[in-house]
Amino acid sequence: MEPLKDASHLYEVERRANHAGRPGFRISEIQISPTQKVPWHYHSNIQDTFYVIEGQLRLYLREPKEEVQLGPGETYSVEPRRPHLVTNAGDGSATFLVLQGLGEYDYIPLG
Repeated sequence: MEPLKDASHLYEVERRANHAGRPGFRISEIQISPTQKVPWHYHSNIQDTFYVIEGQLRLYLREPKEEVQLGPGETYSVEPRRPHLVTNAGDGSATFLVLQGLGEYDYIPLG
């Protein structure tokens, strides 16, 4: 698949806000319902660091296979090139920050 500079059209969320955007670094806030997800993807050069504000988040990772559940105040970082899927692990909305960097952002969707 071709790398994308903006993947927001690929999946629906309840709310999305960009809090910081600098060359090589950005912070986004995302809120997802219990039925929404960020589909399988990876980034070529940047690390995703997830920070949960509210609710429960579940990350599925490949290479190696791993499942991580996060609650409010917890963080987890996904290294560049590691495929991951983000889901809501609770009954209500989940709100989280994604800190992305350092490097040029891309989004490579996986089937």
